[in-house]
Amino acid sequence: MGTVSSDMGDYWKALLFFEKAHKIYENALPVNHSSLAMSYTNLGSVYHDIGDYTASLKALQTAFLILQKALKEDKLDASVTYIWLGRVYRSMKDYAKALEYFEKCLAIFQKVLQEKHPHLAILYTAIGDVHRLMGDYEKALLFHRKALDIQETGQGNPLKCAATYTNIGETYREMKNYSTALTYFQKALQIREDKLPKNHPHLAEIYHNLAKLYLATEEYSMAMKNIQQAIDIGHKQLSSTHPHLLNYKNTFEEIQNKL
Repeated sequence: MGTVSSDMGDYWKALLFFEKAHKIYENALPVNHSSLAMSYTNLGSVYHDIGDYTASLKALQTAFLILQKALKEDKLDASVTYIWLGRVYRSMKDYAKALEYFEKCLAIFQKVLQEKHPHLAILYTAIGDVHRLMGDYEKALLFHRKALDIQETGQGNPLKCAATYTNIGETYREMKNYSTALTYFQKALQIREDKLPKNHPHLAEIYHNLAKLYLATEEYSMAMKNIQQAIDIGHKQLSSTHPHLLNYKNTFEEIQNKL
């Protein structure tokens, strides 16, 4: 139930379910059991999504220590923990650490998964996004294209492909190739509007991306329309201190100053 709630964008409900499950695991399992590590990873993932990166990192580091003691730090069990550690460090802007954990995950995937497995695509676009944030756009696009080579064959979840389209759009936006960025954002938006509830936080993210693009192209009315949609969802689904909502409000002020 926690995973379903998280996928639907109801992170607070997901946290409630994961906390209940975690109490059961703590009472029933040895302290170094790998299932307890996965429970900490679930908590870490939802703490990340609600914007509490400190709590997320603490839970994920606990999971990592358990996996080390269980001698499973190089097994597939550990890959989910590593990818979430990478995401948290990316959100905390520690890009070297993010790459370190994504590369740990990649080493495991390359040992045990087929070359075109959908999980590899998720990881490739995550690595690509860190390279974008570090300003290496060519390397970012290289990894995103590796992801699309897998995802556009129809394997895996279309929403994961939408995440890759979004990351590619952000890369092109930062490269000031706005027409190409818009094409990828529209592809991502079409999938997310089709597959997600109308107030899902991932829709807010793409509206924010579009708002930043329209701000850059001086289409201020379109920028305002999209940022208001992002903020409306953010107010419904995120805490008032969530970093994403704060970013949306900053972008709103930038747009408002242009009107």
